Amino acid sequence: MTASLKPLFLGLTAILLGVGVMLVFSASVSSRPGDPEVAYIAKHLVFLALAAAIGGAASQVSPETWRRLAPYLFLGTVVLLVLVLIPGLGVKVNGARRWFRMAGLSLQPSELAKLTLPLYLATVLEKQRRVGATFRSDLARMLGPLAGVSLLVLVEPDLGTAALLMATGAVVLWSGGWPLRRMLAAAVLASPGLLGLLFLKPYQWQRITGFVDAWTAPHLAPYQIRQSLLTLGVGGWFGQGLGAGWQKLSYLPEANTDFVFSVVGEELGLVGTLSVVAAWIGLYVVGLRLIDERRGDWFARTVGFTWLTMLVFQAALNIAVVTALVPPKGVSHPLISYGGTSLLVSVTILGAFCGLMRPRDGSAVPE
Repeated sequence: MTASLKPLFLGLTAILLGVGVMLVFSASVSSRPGDPEVAYIAKHLVFLALAAAIGGAASQVSPETWRRLAPYLFLGTVVLLVLVLIPGLGVKVNGARRWFRMAGLSLQPSELAKLTLPLYLATVLEKQRRVGATFRSDLARMLGPLAGVSLLVLVEPDLGTAALLMATGAVVLWSGGWPLRRMLAAAVLASPGLLGLLFLKPYQWQRITGFVDAWTAPHLAPYQIRQSLLTLGVGGWFGQGLGAGWQKLSYLPEANTDFVFSVVGEELGLVGTLSVVAAWIGLYVVGLRLIDERRGDWFARTVGFTWLTMLVFQAALNIAVVTALVPPKGVSHPLISYGGTSLLVSVTILGAFCGLMRPRDGSAVPE
């Protein structure tokens, strides 16, 4: 069955990547057409080719190799997250210091954490399971790295990615078999961290509270939410046609990144947005079937489930943001939004997922 499911999994991935290529080009058109939109699609295609190569290489990596590499990959990510906060090394854009830039290309370390954090946590949890570690030991070894990475991302600041990483850690613990009582106890111990909300910046508070106005007092809602809903609404059932949307012409903020799904709605209509949602649901269902057939390797199943769930959850979160179901936050749409590091990491995760789901004789680790 696995042999027949993998082509379907890769086909759905290719569909989403194809939609991304079309929408990045279309959404990058500005009110002053010229070279910029060509530069956007050119960079996107370069990153897509590089992502395909890295994803293909990742699909050949065995679970044993990922186990050995996990601590070093995680340590490298932590070092980059620290370095990016240093003025002169990290580049500050719109008040956030999240990127390294060199020769016209950028690298966002917080995206790398989506790949390396689940690997590291699953490796540690596997060792803890073997020795029958206590809850206190689990807390130190599991929640410490999770909290540290999330805090570094939060300092950038990047509230959306920090929340996503925390949710990713919870998925690792849950799928790794942590008892419910431990999950609840960890949640209680982490609850004082919610006090950090008191130190949110004014614009972050406005995002958290302002989205409610989209449903109660639309004229008071944040500008990007009003424009996003308007963009989705004018598309109707079948949209204005690919490339024929108007809102991206300097009216819709971040049209080719965080709000690219709104452009899907305007140009491809409700049919287009539901098709993208269906592709993600199909990818998740097929991925779960692959995981279900991967018997005997706890590590591969746990990491694979976490990676897959994280990507689909991020896509769902992005859709929820552009439809005003949750406060707006900087979360891109995997495989579709413009962004080199995000595309590289997402495709690498899907490639590595396929590799983890490949049966290997003698590689099984007892459950």
